[in-house]
Amino acid sequence: METDKFKIKLEEEKARIESALSDIGERDPRNTENWDIKADDTSEVTFHDEVADRFEEMDERKATEFSLETELRAINDALTAIESGRYGQCQVCQKEIELDRLEANPSARTCKEHLDS
Repeated sequence: METDKFKIKLEEEKARIESALSDIGERDPRNTENWDIKADDTSEVTFHDEVADRFEEMDERKATEFSLETELRAINDALTAIESGRYGQCQVCQKEIELDRLEANPSARTCKEHLDS
């Protein structure tokens, strides 16, 4: 399998996700694979509903951060698999992942048969 084009796609997606993560958070200095969301300054808030809105926004950013972090881990795993020669191998049955699946999702870990595994 020609992995160069997938590596380029994965690296581009990794850069996009890291940029999005840096907009809402910063790397955890103790574990650089983890990100922490930036806290809002609530000291200037005068109304209780504004405080509630800020906490709701923070919850939304936490959910976004978690989702992006999960995607980033999958991308990093795929890049590691490329380097080790295991890229495109289903983690369940060890068979080759279908090319159209990898085209749609270069960080896919399973073949179509084991999509829900």
